[in-house]
Amino acid sequence: MAFVFFGYDQGVFSGIIGNPNWLDQFKHPKSSLEGIIVSIYNLGMFAGCVLNFIVGEKLGRRKSMWLAMAFVIIGAILQTSAFSQPHLMVARFITGIGTGIDTTTTPVYQSELCDANIRGRLVSSEPLFVGVGIVIAYWFDYGMSFVGGSISWRLPIGCQMVFAFAVIVLVLGLPESPRWLYARGRNQEALQVLCDMYDAPPEDKKIQHEQDAVLEVLAIERETGEYRWSQLFKRDRVQTGRRVLLAYGMQFMNQMGGINLVVYYVTSVLEDNVGLDRNLSLILGGCINTMFVIGSLVPTFFLDRLGRRRPMMFGSFGLAISMMMIAILLSFSGTSSGKSTSAASVAFFFTYMLIFGASVNCIPWVYVPEILPLHVRSKGAAIGTSANALWNFFVVMITPVITEALPWQWPLVFMALNFLFILLVYFCYPETANLTLEEMDLLFTPGDDDSSRKKLGRSTAVVRSLDRSGAWRKRGSDSAEADYSDPQVFKDGLGAEHMEKVV
Repeated sequence: MAFVFFGYDQGVFSGIIGNPNWLDQFKHPKSSLEGIIVSIYNLGMFAGCVLNFIVGEKLGRRKSMWLAMAFVIIGAILQTSAFSQPHLMVARFITGIGTGIDTTTTPVYQSELCDANIRGRLVSSEPLFVGVGIVIAYWFDYGMSFVGGSISWRLPIGCQMVFAFAVIVLVLGLPESPRWLYARGRNQEALQVLCDMYDAPPEDKKIQHEQDAVLEVLAIERETGEYRWSQLFKRDRVQTGRRVLLAYGMQFMNQMGGINLVVYYVTSVLEDNVGLDRNLSLILGGCINTMFVIGSLVPTFFLDRLGRRRPMMFGSFGLAISMMMIAILLSFSGTSSGKSTSAASVAFFFTYMLIFGASVNCIPWVYVPEILPLHVRSKGAAIGTSANALWNFFVVMITPVITEALPWQWPLVFMALNFLFILLVYFCYPETANLTLEEMDLLFTPGDDDSSRKKLGRSTAVVRSLDRSGAWRKRGSDSAEADYSDPQVFKDGLGAEHMEKVV
């Protein structure tokens, strides 16, 4: 529900910025000012990420969610009642603060409440619901476009509060993160949450294994002390700085591939650059964003089998090709064949959204909380999400200007960036699929630590083999019960009898 709200809030303005009553109310802002009005929401998201960096670990996951929804409700009330440009911009900034806290906390919270072998599917369902929220907003906007007066845009904006109140109620029934409780020394509470999660007594091997693993990793990570900004480029035992930068880079790639140009401005682009009328542009905008949801079904069911690296690389390649074809077809504008080629470019907006939903949309939200060590997971996720918000703000702010100044060349910028991201993922990002959050440290801890190996349940060799070879699936006994340090089980450090490579 938190991510349905996020998607709804991102998509709702796409159908509003061309609304005649909205334009009259806010004095027909120029393209540059329009970009600021829309994108200041993302600047608020960045502020929310910074705020969560400061207070997130102190509040815990549940209280952070409630704080986020409080900002959202206040911002939504102010947006709905806006009558001037400054009023609207302040309101969107406040809503953005809540969204920044929300999107920073939710992936971490969910990652810490699920098994490693289903974590990818569960966390990747969050961006799927972003797509659901976007589609709801688009079609709601389209329906309200037939209604006259200010209600045609005030009602869609005000409905953000419905999702916020739903999140507040739902979080009441959820437990606090057991890993956050262990980090605060509240071990009995954390153990009870684990028992509730797995529906098993405290003596259960799986629960004991997970508790021992968390405590062992906490002991390792506490050697570095509390994480500070000055440590960002320092190399500690678990390479905290490198992992925070990887998190930042992953969310940077999520935004700079051009997605929010399509989400926020697809109807404007279809009208101004492709040459379609407003009604058809609204209909196609809704259909294009429906592809986002369809594509997101792929990682929701298969991400733990596909891994993280391959979908990210193949997805970036598909996005680059889509942008290239849009540029080629729009370049014929003004010629005798310009009308037909511009219409043909619409097909590649569909492929772009389908591919994005199936790959680059979901993976950063899964990868960021996975890659971060526990002692900075909340703060590191805030830094990662701040990249999403900051570069989202940048793209949304410049889009009205570049689409006007570069009517067909603008897709080439995103084409080049997507090709670059393929190389970045290949050379810099390790595979994290099917590893527990505690086992991630073994990817970055130099040497073979025998004591850590036995407590975490797998050898360093097999964890690093997972990293090199891609996604793997356990077969036979669970990691909590199998003796993975036995060389008979792990032939050549790969565990051939208990692991099966998934292509």
